Amino acid sequence: MREAYVTARTLPRAAARWARALQPWARRRPFPDLGRAALLCVDLEHAFVDPRGAAFLPAARAVLPRILALRDAFRAAGLPVVWTRHAHGPRQGRGSMARHWEWLLRDGTAEARLVPGLQPRHGELVLQKRQYDAFHGTRLADWLARRGVRTVVVTGVMTHLCVETTARAAFVRDLDVVVPLDACASVDEVLHLAALRTLANGFGVVPTAAEVLREVRRAATSAPARGPGTPAVGRCPKPPAGGRGGTRRLPAEGARR
Repeated sequence: MREAYVTARTLPRAAARWARALQPWARRRPFPDLGRAALLCVDLEHAFVDPRGAAFLPAARAVLPRILALRDAFRAAGLPVVWTRHAHGPRQGRGSMARHWEWLLRDGTAEARLVPGLQPRHGELVLQKRQYDAFHGTRLADWLARRGVRTVVVTGVMTHLCVETTARAAFVRDLDVVVPLDACASVDEVLHLAALRTLANGFGVVPTAAEVLREVRRAATSAPARGPGTPAVGRCPKPPAGGRGGTRRLPAEGARR
């Protein structure tokens, strides 16, 4: 059952409560280097964020403004932004996702489109995936590595599925992980908080979005000069010709998919 466990009005109090609940499990308190960070915005599609969506998450509407604030801060700092879309193509086998859920989000449908207002820009990666893990079967790891990314800030939906699995996958690829506790959403508070506890204990830092914003701005103002040959975070060179892996780049800001 999808629970409206938080609203825009109650989110500040809920975030404070979640932060207190995480303290006994949190292991890493200092922030990793956000001067070499990328923002991952996971599955902000009509299916999950639109009230008319088949898998609508009421909490997603509450956290969306905080995700957009992070988007704006990363852009202002010249840091990379990635948007993921969960969708299954017509030629892809049903696989474990269909066996488990008995329902698939199909590419080419309105449900699989990103919701209005996100406005991915030219040079930002729009990534199609068909598993919880945004790294699985995609070029995401290579795309981040070519930009010198050392830390990922993972936001979006669902906290206990695609957000958590992508954060775990980043960790095992030797990336530092940040998951803002009030910039992701799940079907209910029990699953949301359980995932955050697991991430705080074993995989990364789980702060508030406001704390991440502060650290991004601090990193942007104190970034040292880069030496010759050092990858410049935020630069988006063209991918190799003929590349595959379920990724594509938008030709212009706000282009329709």
